[in-house]
Amino acid sequence: MVVFVATLMVLLQSCRSAREMAYITDAERDSAQQILSTYANSIHSGDLLYIYVYSETPESILPFNQETHKQIAEVNRLNYVDTTHVRVRQVQETTNQNYLSVSSDIPGYLVDEAGAIIFPVLGNMTVGGLTYDSLAHVIEHRLINEGYLKDPLVTISPMNFRVSVMGEVRWPQELHVTGERLTILEALAMCGDLTVYGQRENVTVVRNKKGVATPITIDLTKKTIFDSEVYYLQSNDIVYIEPNKLKKRKANENENWPKYLSFGISLGAAVVNILRANVAIWRN
Repeated sequence: MVVFVATLMVLLQSCRSAREMAYITDAERDSAQQILSTYANSIHSGDLLYIYVYSETPESILPFNQETHKQIAEVNRLNYVDTTHVRVRQVQETTNQNYLSVSSDIPGYLVDEAGAIIFPVLGNMTVGGLTYDSLAHVIEHRLINEGYLKDPLVTISPMNFRVSVMGEVRWPQELHVTGERLTILEALAMCGDLTVYGQRENVTVVRNKKGVATPITIDLTKKTIFDSEVYYLQSNDIVYIEPNKLKKRKANENENWPKYLSFGISLGAAVVNILRANVAIWRN
């Protein structure tokens, strides 16, 4: 009987209803939900940027791209005779590639503590707080207005977009993302989703705001998740999934079981001694 009761209690504690483990429980399953949160990932100190300038005249972009600087050095090292032809051919081959395919050996532009980068020819540029698109437009306008290029097209993407996911997920890890857009639901999916011990109603995202680590709480069971400023994650965000009451209770039980075991052994020894004493009395 005691074993049956104990087993029943464990099963009741381990079971959570499907509704408790579901996301966005306050919306109908067949209803559409408008995403009011706007996506605008701004540039911060410590970001590493991939910047590439395109033009219909490939030779004109040589001074503005880090790839072409590297290609020129390689050409000179191999002592090609027709250096200009090789440069143009290599630039054309690079231009035909997907601009989001960033080579790991390209150094990129590191945004310093003042929120600035040093861009070829244009020099020091303040980029902190701008979005990728707005910075691309700034560079394009300067290249045109200052007479360097007539038809520039600038593409910018992050090279070190990373988000840390900690706590009650299947695979806690630091995510290194290709591209610039990542939702919190996508991040959780990449980590194998929350475990049964994850608290869905109180998820914390720690975001750097002007040098201050700012915790932001989000409820994954409410449709207001789509309105939250952390629905779209930013580079260096930290997502923390707090353990629920069941996990905390199990943790307490695991911490206390040695005490219970010691008490049980002591109690059993006391019972055995009493029985032995009674047997001795009965024999006498």
